[in-house]
Amino acid sequence: MLVLGLPRGGVAVAAPVAAALGGELDVLVVRKAGVPWQPELALGAVTASGHRVVNDAVVRGVRLRPTELEWVLRRAQEEAEGKERLLRGDRPPPRLEGRTVVLVDDGIATGATVRAAAELLVTADPRPRQVVVAVPVGPRETVEELERVADVVVVLERPATFQAVGEWYGDFTQVQDDDVRALLKP
Repeated sequence: MLVLGLPRGGVAVAAPVAAALGGELDVLVVRKAGVPWQPELALGAVTASGHRVVNDAVVRGVRLRPTELEWVLRRAQEEAEGKERLLRGDRPPPRLEGRTVVLVDDGIATGATVRAAAELLVTADPRPRQVVVAVPVGPRETVEELERVADVVVVLERPATFQAVGEWYGDFTQVQDDDVRALLKP
C-alpha cells in the first residue's frame, strides 16, 4: 500500500495513516492555480507532471482570457516542480502499478488540488489497483464530485455548511517544508 500526502498539511495527516496501515509514505505535489487578482480563489490546480484541473465556472465568472489562464497554470506547474524537487530530493517516484494508493490531504474545500491528484492517479499508465481519497473533512458537494473520480472516498466529516478547512482544527498552523521532509525520510 502506498499513502501519498499532498503538501504540506496532507503529508502530516498521511504519516499516521501510513503508519496505521503499514504503508509506504510519499508525497504527491499539486499546486492550486489562483485567480491572478484573488489568489485564494482557485480556478484549478496542476500537478508537477502537468496534469491540470480547471474550474470552468470560475474562469468564466472572472472573465479570464485563455492566455491568462495558460500563464496561471504554467506558473503553478513551475511552482509544483520546484516544490517536488525540494520535498522529494532525488528519490525516484514511487511505483503505482497494481497497488492500492491512498491519497491524503488535511481537508478539502473546492477540491481542485485533490481532484487533480486523484485524476493523475486514475489515469496513470500503468494504473494503481485502487485509488482511495481520504480526508478528515470536506463539503458534501465537493466530496460527491470526488466520488466520480476516485475508486473510494473516505471523509470523516461532511458538514452541511462549510467555510474553510481550518475551522475544523484546534490548531491549523502551517506545516513547514522541513517538517514534511523529515516525515518523508525513510
